[in-house]
Amino acid sequence: MDITKRCDGISRRNFLRVGGLTALGLGLGNFFLIQRANANTNPLTAKAKSCILIWLDGGPSHLETFDPKPDTPQEVRGPLNTISTNITGVRISECLDQTAQTMDKIAIIRSMTSPLGEHSLGTQYLMTGYKPTPALEYPTYGATVTYVRSQNIKDSSGESLSALPPNIAVPNFTGEVSGNGYLPISTTPFSVVGNSEKEKRGQFKVRDLDFYQGLDIDRLSRRRQFVNALNEFSSAKDADTESVADPELERAYNLITSPEAKGAFNLSDEHRDVRNRYGSGGVNGIGHSCLLARRLVERGVPFVTVNHTGWDTHQNIFQLKERYPTDRNAHLPSLDRALSALIQDLSDRRMLDETLVIVMGEFGRTPKINSQGGRDHWPNVFSVMLAGGGVQGGQIIGSSDTLGEFPKERPVTPSDLSATIYTLLGIDPSLELHTSDGRPVRVAPDGAKVVTELFV
Repeated sequence: MDITKRCDGISRRNFLRVGGLTALGLGLGNFFLIQRANANTNPLTAKAKSCILIWLDGGPSHLETFDPKPDTPQEVRGPLNTISTNITGVRISECLDQTAQTMDKIAIIRSMTSPLGEHSLGTQYLMTGYKPTPALEYPTYGATVTYVRSQNIKDSSGESLSALPPNIAVPNFTGEVSGNGYLPISTTPFSVVGNSEKEKRGQFKVRDLDFYQGLDIDRLSRRRQFVNALNEFSSAKDADTESVADPELERAYNLITSPEAKGAFNLSDEHRDVRNRYGSGGVNGIGHSCLLARRLVERGVPFVTVNHTGWDTHQNIFQLKERYPTDRNAHLPSLDRALSALIQDLSDRRMLDETLVIVMGEFGRTPKINSQGGRDHWPNVFSVMLAGGGVQGGQIIGSSDTLGEFPKERPVTPSDLSATIYTLLGIDPSLELHTSDGRPVRVAPDGAKVVTELFV
């Protein structure tokens, strides 16, 4: 069984690569992080300037991660034991022993609930806060943050602008959603797509970030000038014509010509002890992905999605702990090292208060082990973990029932979660954006309630 694939057969998808002219199809805009509160922020509650979303693609089991049931029968509690945390009375999976020692910085929502137990639909709901509908595709968190903050950028003539995209996915973005929804394509996540061989040696390198043979800065500059000339011609011809400048070309030009931007992706700049602390996570690279995410937010990138595949465990859920004896790169041990290292690293660098960290997937898993030793899809109750960015750590919000089957207390919907995330990031959940035909759409659904217990 290939644990990197989901039951629907989808594995990691390779997105268009950066570098040379291949970068022109990525749809990235010149939007940048602004550091101050703006017209669409809530200064009373907003503390997070950036967000790292660790997406566990395939549906992670809440019973094997953040909501174990040690006192239930074997067919419910599964093959893993539990471990105490540094918060009295709170236990999580035995495989998350390092994360358990950072529980004072973590909040866990154990009463997430959704009616959608299919991968694509569940992903859309959790990534956007809106239930999927054929009438409209909604933007994901990173796209919304990119767009809203770009609209509040004031005149900054003479200010040096970052060449890094504001919405980055490491190593790529889930193929279940476009990312930008009804927002401009320039808000789409930029997929890194690292070189796996270099990654294994601790050199996470963005493919094709440099020039192709025969393409140099002069040729790229001439193409850029040509596009700008076309834009000026169109504007002169019709004053009502919207700008046709090529944001993809501008982003490619900025990335390729910026040593600072390219340097952000070079993990060899990190001390070996730091790289070892995060771990590699094997071919999935969650350790290096989380380390890269820290480097990116450290350089002002507002939103980074770490996409970790292989959590669709219909068979032999014990593989999450070991794919073979003493396997430290199985999913749970590698997540534990990466997550605990990320939280502690952000804390040590005094970045945690301004960086929101979220760990979630599209749903949970069934309360009972199936005949193949795994768990099937279960959206009725599952867990989401948050830390930093104004989140009050050391607490459990809500609970599931005895079997981990349904919410027992304080049910929280993905819509509620979206209103909470946007509020933490300084965006009013009731803010209205507009589709291309002018239709107003709230950032978070009407009726979504902020989980106020999370806030410091």
